[in-house]
Amino acid sequence: MNPIKVSDQIRKSNYISRDLSWMRFNFRVLDQARNPDTSIFDRLKFLAITASNLDEFFMIRIGSLYNYIDYGKERIDYSGMREVPFRKKLLDFSHRFVTDQYKVYQELVKEFPKHGLDICRVQDLTEAEQRKVDAYFKDTIFPLLTPMVYDSYHGFPLMMNMLLIFGVVTQVNEDVKPANRLTFIQVPANLNRFLEIQRKDKVIFVPIEDVIRENMPKLFRNVEILSVSLFRITRNGDFTLEESDDMDQDFVQEVKLKLKTRKKGRVVRLEMDKEPSPHMLKILKERWTIDQANLFQIDGLVDLRGLWQIIKHPLFKNKLMKAPAPVQAPSLPRGAEENMFEYLKEHDVLLHHPYNSIEPVVSLLEKAAEDPYVLGIKQTIYRLADNSRVTAALLKAAENGKHVSALFEVKARFDEEKNIKEGERLEKAGCFVIYGISKYKTHTKMMMIIRKEGEKVTRYVHIGSGNYNESTSRQYTDISLLTTDDVYAHDVSDFFNVITGHSYPEDYQYLITAPKDMRQQLIELIRHEAENAKKGFEAGIVIKINSLEDKEVIDEFYAASQAGVKIKLIVRGICCLRPGREGLSENIQVSSIVGEYLEHARLFYFHNNGIPTVLGGSADIMVRSFERRIEALFYIVNDELKRQAINILRFNLMDNQNSYMMREDGTYIRRHPAEGEAPFNAHREFYHLTSEMTKEACLF
Repeated sequence: MNPIKVSDQIRKSNYISRDLSWMRFNFRVLDQARNPDTSIFDRLKFLAITASNLDEFFMIRIGSLYNYIDYGKERIDYSGMREVPFRKKLLDFSHRFVTDQYKVYQELVKEFPKHGLDICRVQDLTEAEQRKVDAYFKDTIFPLLTPMVYDSYHGFPLMMNMLLIFGVVTQVNEDVKPANRLTFIQVPANLNRFLEIQRKDKVIFVPIEDVIRENMPKLFRNVEILSVSLFRITRNGDFTLEESDDMDQDFVQEVKLKLKTRKKGRVVRLEMDKEPSPHMLKILKERWTIDQANLFQIDGLVDLRGLWQIIKHPLFKNKLMKAPAPVQAPSLPRGAEENMFEYLKEHDVLLHHPYNSIEPVVSLLEKAAEDPYVLGIKQTIYRLADNSRVTAALLKAAENGKHVSALFEVKARFDEEKNIKEGERLEKAGCFVIYGISKYKTHTKMMMIIRKEGEKVTRYVHIGSGNYNESTSRQYTDISLLTTDDVYAHDVSDFFNVITGHSYPEDYQYLITAPKDMRQQLIELIRHEAENAKKGFEAGIVIKINSLEDKEVIDEFYAASQAGVKIKLIVRGICCLRPGREGLSENIQVSSIVGEYLEHARLFYFHNNGIPTVLGGSADIMVRSFERRIEALFYIVNDELKRQAINILRFNLMDNQNSYMMREDGTYIRRHPAEGEAPFNAHREFYHLTSEMTKEACLF
């Protein structure tokens, strides 16, 4: 398809391509690596994050596209493009991104020496340092390397996903004429990315591939080496767990089997250094059925994830921007968490992480594990921290004879094996463990503690948007509701019965769930605003989510906009809605906040003619959230907590330091303070929040 026609098709569509929107999100992350107001180590951190993001994009999104291409299945993107021209568009966009990514990298490298570090090749080291490199190669690296020859006598070796690999072309003197032979050497994953050498004034980081390259003749003694090329492959990591009618199937074993396919998935990207061997490149392209569009020739360090070794080096890790200490939540006065069981019997609590610590949630679970009056604990688990306090508390609870039910989601991408292992630990301790539900991914975040108090039983409920992960809770913005309200407790009890057993409650009072009817209930709330606008009432919607992709809901936003509803959407990543299009969405604005914290909270505000309806929870506005995941949104009914939630949205809309405004064509521009407007950084201002400020919260 003609490039001009493709561009026209994209512009004319009322929807933005999900995958192109994601790429623009990664450009916004890359923008953080350009920020001169942060340390070079913070900038390197964001650069490394863009590399991890791009790896996942190729494994999952490009991998998914190839599932259609390789098996001849039709796929039409939101922009109307078929799978083959869309592949070209995505890969062209990816090349543009990688070019920008390495421009940033080269600019940062220039600044290394004045910050006490440098990346050097072996030939740039002193003689004494080179001797140290030689010893490290001889003692540590050399024994781990395994050359794998490929010729008429040796089959093509299996090469691992996202490892550094050398392709070495050597000359072999055959009986008739000289011939070229190709050998592959994979760099072991358990070696550090850099060899570190301490100088008086700086730390020198020597890339592991340069150490191996310099010593390559030791692996090919008495053989003429014609070329040495470094490359890295990315394989399709997208797999779908098919629904099974066999109720006796061991679902965990099925996931374990699927995980193995990631090692053999088709190659979707080939990264190489600047001047690869043409002989080797021809073989790789033919072997993996890829072309020039899949090839990324890198001007710099291959695999920028390796920068984490520099960022986390003991001399530099403290130079990363430090977050202020968490502050007290307006709904949780100082000292109340000393006896949360007593406090929650009379008060609901809304926490906004990381500004408010996750400690009250984790501490409540730990106390429940030891409390003699606690009878049981039920919890959904999606991602956990290493050495998780949550797992330790559940183990302790089981040891203390309490009933513990845990639903581990073994389809949490790239945490599957970890969750299976943690679940098996709990099973051995006597916990009742469910490893997900084969048809759906359990994404909701929910916990219930059942405690006997005199003649009655009180249920302590936690519902939130974030994972039960103490580590990421310091970097992700999330919301948490803690309550003993009987309506929440009844709904959550019913919900656990649905996901752990065989129950179909007719309705919930304070929950909206998926895959039951979340999409339809949200549509009804949007339509209600549209009806109010048509009647001349004040109408408005403010929603904060990670991603907006579901066409049915997008169409409802368009209809509401045309009815006169003012709609403000704060969408961190993917946004398939086109704001500000004449006759379609003039009343819709979209912003994205990308900065110091990863925005993960979901909040939904509907003006409701001045009596706001506010919800929080785990779900985005995506097809997968509504149809393929177990999700829950919860109504915030307490007036004080509702004002706090509204203020979270207000501060997000006020931000002019981390915000990007989406334009009608799908591009983004960074927001700056208007003339006379003071700078407002939401990631900082939440640390200064007072109860008085929440009373002023108003969105329309």
